Amino acid sequence: MISTESQPPSPEPATQTETIAAETPSLPPSLERIVLTGFMGAGKSTVGRLLAARLGWTFLDLDAHLEQRTGSTIPDIFAVHGETRFRRLESSALASALTHRSTVIALGGGTPEGLTNRLLLEQTPGTFTIFLDAPFPTLFDRCVLQDIVRPVLADPDAAHARFAARHPLYVRLAGLSLETSNLTPQETVEALLKALKNPAPRRR
Repeated sequence: MISTESQPPSPEPATQTETIAAETPSLPPSLERIVLTGFMGAGKSTVGRLLAARLGWTFLDLDAHLEQRTGSTIPDIFAVHGETRFRRLESSALASALTHRSTVIALGGGTPEGLTNRLLLEQTPGTFTIFLDAPFPTLFDRCVLQDIVRPVLADPDAAHARFAARHPLYVRLAGLSLETSNLTPQETVEALLKALKNPAPRRR
């Protein structure tokens, strides 16, 4: 017979709070915000929300942040004031977003085109930018499946040319580029968390 007196007491089950804390990935303490960039269809908002949830951080969509600050929709801003005015408002919204800590920020597809925006992203301490990459046909198909009206895609050839012009900017700006063609949003998040434990120095 085995004496129960010699057995160590069974550990008490972890509380829900302890379980969540144990599952929260650890990141470098200097990392205050993660910025996701890429063309439309890259999954910035979907992945951003999932990533923020895993980290226990806040998610911020730059386009939604801009609309909240201005009280206007982006299509209305374009229609009434034109793209030049929109880009100025976008830079102001980005500067505001980069004051947030413990935040995952999803950029608009054209945000990196502005020099002011690139400088803000490169020079704001504690900011790590990730490029969610995929070939244009993959991105185009994702947008079609989402059944969201995207005027930019009305002319596929023009949209492809815009993608080709932006791609080098995405790559240059990012501290990490991740090919997502064959990854689900959940798999993308897991790959990012693994890479973020030891982010590589920015490539120049």
